[in-house]
Amino acid sequence: MKRLLLVLLLAVTAAVLAGCAGKPDSAGKENTGAVVVGFSQLGAESSWRIANTASMEQAARDYGYGLMMENANQKQEKQIDAIRSFIAYQVDVIVFSPIVETGWENVLKEAKQAGIPVILMDRMIETDDESLYTAYVGADFYAEGRRAGEYLKRKADETGAEKLRIAEISGTLDSTPMRDRQRGFMDVIGEDSRFEVIDSICGDFLRSKGEECMQTLLQKYGKDGIDVIYSHNDSMTLGALDILEKEGIKPAQDILIITVDGEKEAVEALKNGRINCVVQCTPNLGNSVMKLVKELKEGKPLEKIYHPDEGMFTDFDDPKDPNMEGF
Repeated sequence: MKRLLLVLLLAVTAAVLAGCAGKPDSAGKENTGAVVVGFSQLGAESSWRIANTASMEQAARDYGYGLMMENANQKQEKQIDAIRSFIAYQVDVIVFSPIVETGWENVLKEAKQAGIPVILMDRMIETDDESLYTAYVGADFYAEGRRAGEYLKRKADETGAEKLRIAEISGTLDSTPMRDRQRGFMDVIGEDSRFEVIDSICGDFLRSKGEECMQTLLQKYGKDGIDVIYSHNDSMTLGALDILEKEGIKPAQDILIITVDGEKEAVEALKNGRINCVVQCTPNLGNSVMKLVKELKEGKPLEKIYHPDEGMFTDFDDPKDPNMEGF
């Protein structure tokens, strides 16, 4: 009987100790007392996305927070599964970059019911219930689209162009950057009779699809049927450049090239006369996100939307300007 009581006592003690143990960090080690952030990244489809992930990892280390990260590889269902796993684990805060805007209501209601705040990073969601997320940290994509349009208007003014046929290579359909970059661009150029958008084709923010889109556009309109390419990110743009140059077309000369992001390779292409305009979209959002996590844990009130400061580089700028650098 004494032996049985001793075994039961040891079992209860072990259970109590396990219940008091700290949450593991991303490496699975115990990190007693640490804040744990669950982070669902939508993929690794571009240099932007890879730099964004690195920014989150570095910021978590700087703040001393545990980071549970899941890569969804461009699949919404994997993001939903990741968020549910974060809820089950009872992380302190959930951060995710939604691949599309719709389809999040149920899982975010589950997070709300569990009392776990949600921060959206880089992309927004479409919902009638804004209480499902605490804050958004990311670019003003509409403003980025407007900058692209404003550059094109200035370029047309400077060159005296009377008619410019524009082909758009868009990002993932129904994603926030795709919708807002398109809307901002069109709001600037839409009433100007000099501009005609002849096609919009989806490249999913992938370099390989940028190549495919450019091939399709050339087959459809020929070498002389397109005056401007407006591409929603650098990866697709760089893929398009590869095809143009294979076809003997000089990008930035025979066809104006406008792109968004600011990768080093794209900025170098601008300096080398292969791109006309690079609209900035910084991937370095990690510090801003972790600062919000800290303020949440301290009970401080938060603004709903946080935008980084961004601008653009163009062929009107001095290529030797030391501020003209990509990420």
